[in-house]
Amino acid sequence: MARTAQRLGALAATLGIAALAAAPAWAQKKYDPGVTDTEIKIGNIMPYSGPASAYALIAKTQKAYFDKVNAEGGINGRKVNFISYDDGYSPPKTVEQARKLVESDEVLFIFQPLGTASNAAIQKYMNAKKVPQLFVATGATRFGDNPKTSPYTMGWQPNYQSEGRIYAKYILDNKPDSKIAVLFQNDDYGKDLLKGLKDGLGAKASMIVAEAGYEVSEPTVDSQMVKLQSSGADVFVNVATPKFAAQAIRKAGDLGWKPMHIVNNVSNSAGSVMKPAGLENAKGVLSTAYLKDATDPTWKDDAGMKEWTAFMDKYFPDGDRTSSFTVYGYASAQTLVQVLKQAGDDLTRDNVMKQAANLKNVSLNVLIPGITMNTSPTDFFPIEQMQMQKFDGEKWQLFGPVISGELGG
Repeated sequence: MARTAQRLGALAATLGIAALAAAPAWAQKKYDPGVTDTEIKIGNIMPYSGPASAYALIAKTQKAYFDKVNAEGGINGRKVNFISYDDGYSPPKTVEQARKLVESDEVLFIFQPLGTASNAAIQKYMNAKKVPQLFVATGATRFGDNPKTSPYTMGWQPNYQSEGRIYAKYILDNKPDSKIAVLFQNDDYGKDLLKGLKDGLGAKASMIVAEAGYEVSEPTVDSQMVKLQSSGADVFVNVATPKFAAQAIRKAGDLGWKPMHIVNNVSNSAGSVMKPAGLENAKGVLSTAYLKDATDPTWKDDAGMKEWTAFMDKYFPDGDRTSSFTVYGYASAQTLVQVLKQAGDDLTRDNVMKQAANLKNVSLNVLIPGITMNTSPTDFFPIEQMQMQKFDGEKWQLFGPVISGELGG
């Protein structure tokens, strides 16, 4: 009996030592606000109303993707709590919603807030609070070009200046003696892409013979289109958000103006832009792509698009499959899941940014073949490659090589 007691005592002591030895492993869990053993709370700001409401489909797709992740057990055992608010594409409202998410909801970070002016309005606040403004849904160069001064702000999609340079290269290669007219949204977004276009044209920037800006509060861009057509330009670069891009395509058709028409990437959705513009009007329009187009039969038997289709069937059956925004939402959410998996149990805001800046040749199943995501502590632009495409009246068709648009590259 005494011997049994001694054995039990020894066993208890051993278990005690084992428990102590295990303690440091448990101590490795590091959490900032928004994280528990079972949850990761993520914020989002999206224009569910207002002039850019077409983009709301992105956040709806992201929500559906996180539903999928949660149904499959979450990320490292934690469910994603995705809290998304409407800002109506109004910067003052964006500020209000960002404060609510950070100070009231206490999210770990804000993921994919949409819009250039909207993100510019909260950039200083987010960095002062040291809360990640992660994978912003805008290609504005300012959200990735200075990791030192804005270490908590990172882009996701190709930046607008790189995109503008790609268009300049295409124009110089294919219509070197053309006259160019540009419609642009009169804010950082529109001016950023216009700068890239001018920088890319270099000594031939004088090819731009007409520019017309518009405000998001304007009902239409009809008057701008009349002005641009009267310039005699034979190349038209359409730098507008979906509602206005569609108006511009339709108005060009109404005017009988048939220049080489390039629409910027954020507004090339077949479902959200080309259909409202009138498919006949949109025929022949050029753009760029970095994501596979769900309407393109090229990807009919593609394994990645089959996975996307299965996701849509199960988690977002009412989602628009002709829209690039559902593919965009899916891909951006996949990117975030990759970052959170890399972060493991160190779910601090600093480690989330560290992992976001450590993506190495990440290939998503809906990225165009040959395009991968790469970041580093000095490179906050995950995607910097694109391919030209042409709308045939029903769908987009890729052509030419994958082009790198790295700034300074």
